[in-house]
Amino acid sequence: MIKRIIQVTTRNALFLTLLFFNNGCAVGQEKPYAGSGNLKYVDPLIGNVGHLLQPTRPTVQLPNQMIRMFPQRKDYMDDQIASFPLNVVSHRLGEVFALKPSSQKIEISNWKRKMTYDYDLEINRPWYYSTYLIDDDIKVSYTPGKKTGYYKFEFPAKGLKNLLLENYNAGANEFNFISATEVTGVEMYHGNIKVYLYGVFSDGATVGTLQDNQVSALPKVSGTAAKAWITFPQNTTGLVEFKYAISYVSPAQAKKNYLNELKNTNFNQQVAVGETAWAKVINQIKTTGATEAQRRSFYTALYRCYERMIDINEDGQYFSGFDNKIHTSNRPFYVDDWAWDTYLAHHPLRIILNPAQEEDMLNSYVQMYEQSGWVPTFPVLFGDHACMNGFHSTVSFLDAHRKGLKNFDLNKAYAGLAKNANEATMLPWRNGPKNELDDFYHEKGYFPALKIGEAEYVPAVDKFEKRQAVAVTLGHSYDDWALGQLAKDLNMPQDYQKFNLRGGNYKNLWNKEAQLFLPKDNQGNWVNIDPKFDGGMGGRDYYDENNGWTYMWQVQHDLGGLIGLMGGKTAFENRLDQLFREPLGRSQYEFQARFPDVTGIVGQFSMGNEPSFHIPYLYNYTASPWKAQRRIRFLLDTWFKDDVFGIPGDEDGGGMTSFVVFSAMGFYPVTPGIPVYTIGSPVFDKVSIDLPNGKTFQVIANKSSVVNKYIQSAKFDGKILDTPWFTHQQLVAGGKLELEMGPLPNKTWGTGQRLEISK
Repeated sequence: MIKRIIQVTTRNALFLTLLFFNNGCAVGQEKPYAGSGNLKYVDPLIGNVGHLLQPTRPTVQLPNQMIRMFPQRKDYMDDQIASFPLNVVSHRLGEVFALKPSSQKIEISNWKRKMTYDYDLEINRPWYYSTYLIDDDIKVSYTPGKKTGYYKFEFPAKGLKNLLLENYNAGANEFNFISATEVTGVEMYHGNIKVYLYGVFSDGATVGTLQDNQVSALPKVSGTAAKAWITFPQNTTGLVEFKYAISYVSPAQAKKNYLNELKNTNFNQQVAVGETAWAKVINQIKTTGATEAQRRSFYTALYRCYERMIDINEDGQYFSGFDNKIHTSNRPFYVDDWAWDTYLAHHPLRIILNPAQEEDMLNSYVQMYEQSGWVPTFPVLFGDHACMNGFHSTVSFLDAHRKGLKNFDLNKAYAGLAKNANEATMLPWRNGPKNELDDFYHEKGYFPALKIGEAEYVPAVDKFEKRQAVAVTLGHSYDDWALGQLAKDLNMPQDYQKFNLRGGNYKNLWNKEAQLFLPKDNQGNWVNIDPKFDGGMGGRDYYDENNGWTYMWQVQHDLGGLIGLMGGKTAFENRLDQLFREPLGRSQYEFQARFPDVTGIVGQFSMGNEPSFHIPYLYNYTASPWKAQRRIRFLLDTWFKDDVFGIPGDEDGGGMTSFVVFSAMGFYPVTPGIPVYTIGSPVFDKVSIDLPNGKTFQVIANKSSVVNKYIQSAKFDGKILDTPWFTHQQLVAGGKLELEMGPLPNKTWGTGQRLEISK
């Protein structure tokens, strides 16, 4: 029987206390773990049901650390858990070492048996997780370390108490019980990476494995489908603990990681370590005002921004998938970054909150270049996971450099970025040297599209991802502009001239009649398409995940040039208005069957996909900044709710939620690489960021509310501000932006001297 003493969800920011009884005997009482300060607003369940694409997961980890855990289930709607991983190796790219408790007799079928849980008896905090398994009457609790994890299982006092181990990945895997309380293991990840396990159980036990699909008492098993078990026949309390460590370096290092973190630590002490780590990062941004729902959305978004990158340096050494070697280093080595998503807002946010960490991350990129010969696009544990398009880490390096970050080798980074730009293929989802399509781009200034009905003739083109000809041209225009800016700052005038010229390649695909960027074939002829719908799945023949109405705005680096192409600021503003009003041109189910990534739809605008993030802020480059304030509030209120549906697209470990963090605070980096922020509409009446330099940046939005979303007037450091932006230097100096808010737009505010975007 289960007696629920108190149940209050984190939704109303109160404690959740559960007391479990089995046959009338209490087996455990948990501390509620709601967290201090703003931690009470963090809810890892927000977004756990995807609109069309990937949901968020209730990730449990320390900020930017290697060990991550969430129960293996489809999403929040799935009421069965398949297993508990000892580590989620990479965001959405796999797990290692599956663990599950069982009160059944040990039989082969038990490893496939799923575990039913009760949603209302689950606690999800960034540093603590627990659930109740209904069928077996078992409570599972978990808390993470940096390279370690700690499980606690509360079985019925009477009955069988078993733990089952297996692998997620095929290969030369192994489990070995080296004593009645210790287990070691190896799991092959991605085919060639050995992941090592060292674990300690709290109780002496009887151990065994599966040998040739038979239950065996042998303590060691190896092979593709290695499975092991441990049972606790003498346990009369029902409590079993399992402390473990993971290493990508060696078995000895796995044990050392355990000794460093967990040897003399109990469960509640480790929970406290996690809470302290999260309190430090979450409470760095202090707020007042806003609704509770807005606070929950904001602080949960901030939590998501610490899911990656992750530090895999283990005690001064790390395994690199970029050359498959062990390296020594006294600096962190970070992996798991999806640059197409994160260069927009995630890296810029980190530059504010933890510039030293951003320097370490960029230094990791430099080391990856040294080890592999290329600057990666999506660096993960096994190397560069070639995804999407563009070399957008170029923009992140420029942005960091322009904002004063120095603790990485910029000259070496530039050499690698220039090699990418000159010698690497630009084909989406492909690595390696350039081919004939890249040579065409370098000569003609655009990536060629196939003619209507023309079969693909370049073998290197991915059959699903296609050429993405317009998206590639626009993305690399921004990247090359950024490289030219770096060349300028490094006093390389010839490179500056070359890459800055290439930064204008976007103009080669502007169709004046259609007022859109459209594809051209290799003869220089326009390919006659419907820019709303053509291009196959996700428009990938020409665009990428979005259509021509989204890619119309992909010129963040030269907004003056884009305004000129559209015929001036008035035409630019009218085109923005039309974006949010333009019909799909067909039913929504037909449109989204072709463009499933276009979620969070408003007209032709897609809040749920990264290329759209900067678009509502473009009103600040027109005569109507008040329209940016209106749009930002509407988008936050509509698409970022504090519930399981509260993320409109693929969140991608901070890629999307960094937009929420910036926008809720009231400013945004439209053009990473230019150290300027443009102003939106803060949802809080006060935001204070404790900067690492000891100063505090403040945004004061007097009378801000759900109704009072329009800026009436502004001051920065006490001086009248009539332009909707401020500089990074003003921010890190501990500046204060003060806004007077009201219910109606002031249509003259922010229309002072315009920002000059230099080339």
